[in-house]
Amino acid sequence: MEMTTHGKVQANGIEIVYEETGDPDGPPLLLICGLAGQLIGWSSEFLEKLTAHGYRVILYDNRDAGLSTHLDAAGLPNMIGMLARMPGVEPAYSIEDMADDAAGLLDALGIESAHIFGVSMGGMIAQAFVIGYPRRTRSLCSVMSRTGEPGKGMPTGEAMRVLLQPPAKKREVAIGQALEAYRTIASPGFPFDEARQLARVTAAYDRAHDPVGTSRQLAAIMAQRDRTEALGQVAVPTLVIHGAADALVTVDGGETTAQAIPGAELLIIDGMGHDLPLEVLDQVVDAVAANIAKAEANLSL
Repeated sequence: MEMTTHGKVQANGIEIVYEETGDPDGPPLLLICGLAGQLIGWSSEFLEKLTAHGYRVILYDNRDAGLSTHLDAAGLPNMIGMLARMPGVEPAYSIEDMADDAAGLLDALGIESAHIFGVSMGGMIAQAFVIGYPRRTRSLCSVMSRTGEPGKGMPTGEAMRVLLQPPAKKREVAIGQALEAYRTIASPGFPFDEARQLARVTAAYDRAHDPVGTSRQLAAIMAQRDRTEALGQVAVPTLVIHGAADALVTVDGGETTAQAIPGAELLIIDGMGHDLPLEVLDQVVDAVAANIAKAEANLSL
């Protein structure tokens, strides 16, 4: 029987807002959002395809996004100092701290281990999770992400401009900026549904708009350590998915991720950018399901 529940928990010193959907007795699958992402950002079509496989799907707002805790007291990070690697300039928290949030959420939900799926920054968090919590990871899926290796998976100039544009002060302008950002990094091989994306960015703005919080997340990305060596110890079934036309995290980010993890499967999708178009969802979910099935078979041995 499928269910959908909403809630919030105290975990790792913060409050995390989450949602569960699917079979409460199915294999748990944790979805981790990317930069500024909110749990409402996962498409209903994607969630329906996952729950059709019988998974207990858990989605949540990362710290500094959505309705989870925003670390307002940390203020605006020194982005120039971060870019210049100035001594003493540190992010308010790390990618590893965000992986600890995910573990804390699983603790609060009474889940001992889960399949971990992360996109973009969420892929970085997912990688940090499997490194920090190997026995709590049933399988790993890292999507449109990178290992933190310098020079790999770096944004194009146009994508970097979108990332670092000054935040707008007015709602209409901010929504317009977000729509243009999505257009810039969207999949060139598939139609851009402007009405759908406008509804998406409008809902995100109205639910929780915090550009300073997004800057703190970006600072954590910029300061991330190179996980390549540690990923060499990953022993769970791993799937790496990347768009061949990704402008925000170029495809070599996915390639080096797959190379770093023993036995990892690499799925590169032609025409896909830094999003999950409806047209690729069947291919993505089928690959995810195959990876999860491999992991579940290993667990039963």
